[in-house]
Amino acid sequence: MKILALFHTQAGGGLPKAALEVLTAAAALKEQTGGTLAVGIIGQGAAEAADNVAGCGAASFLTVSAAAVAQPRYATDTAAAAALIKESGADLVMAPGTARFARCLPGAAHRAGAQIDTHIVSVKAEGEKVRAQRWFYRQRILVSFSRTDRPWIILADAGVNAPWQGAAGTANSREAAVNFSDTDLRTSVIGTRSPAADAQTIKPDVPLLFVAGAGWTKKQKDGQFHIAEAGVLIQDFLLKATASLGSSKSLVDLQSEGQETLSFMTHMNQVGQTGSTPRHAKGLSTCCHGEEPHAVGWRFINERRAVNLDPNCGWAQGKADVVYVGDAFEVMAKVNAMLS
Repeated sequence: MKILALFHTQAGGGLPKAALEVLTAAAALKEQTGGTLAVGIIGQGAAEAADNVAGCGAASFLTVSAAAVAQPRYATDTAAAAALIKESGADLVMAPGTARFARCLPGAAHRAGAQIDTHIVSVKAEGEKVRAQRWFYRQRILVSFSRTDRPWIILADAGVNAPWQGAAGTANSREAAVNFSDTDLRTSVIGTRSPAADAQTIKPDVPLLFVAGAGWTKKQKDGQFHIAEAGVLIQDFLLKATASLGSSKSLVDLQSEGQETLSFMTHMNQVGQTGSTPRHAKGLSTCCHGEEPHAVGWRFINERRAVNLDPNCGWAQGKADVVYVGDAFEVMAKVNAMLS
């Protein structure tokens, strides 16, 4: 079996963490199948990125580093990916499910006559077959399947494999020839706008996820609302702990109901059955009861802790490793003071 590990470089050069995770899986599959491994890299600095993973055991390294692929763009990325797939002659293509590849690889699959599957969490060889796994129905059903069509392109989710660690060297990479038409180049990137560091609340790669529930916006023990104070406490913690922010559905729904809520919270922060399923090393839930629709989004958090005034909340029923029974306002104020 011929395996192609297909990557793109990131801004500033080098491979993203998600690519190194896929390289770990691809190298393991090569050993299981007794096949060959090739590495294909798209983007500026592709040859240098290939040198950084020269010790992965790949038999060949293919690159597309033309100026046309220096920035993400559907037309040029699709053409480059299709060219690498065809030139490698791969039976199986493994790639990280990044925003850039999720956008262009379906088009590349069509051009290369390949089948494609996304959100794959495991790839293993069983005899002569390669079987992939992915979750369905909001991560409640894990399905294992295989395909006979070749090439077969697999986009793997981040956070399910350890990043590859090995020696750098000289990869002796070969630049693949890709003909970009004028039509491919008609879209241009004129700049990038990014939010300030303290305004970016969704951070998939940080160790800690902080989840806020609707209790922050309810009347507190003095009978008053303290939403402004809640916002200060939460944002202060996010900044000091470099944490990512999550939310229960009930909290983000309050905005659509016209109730005053946390201005920096959106549906993008929602974690749970109808939201995201993050993969952080640790999670801290506050003012959330931890019922099943919300807790299902935490199944890939390694260590779970919760702060709640109710000792009989859902988190205390085996869904959290540690439950602190207390007022979240008081607890987080002390935590922020300690972090200072």
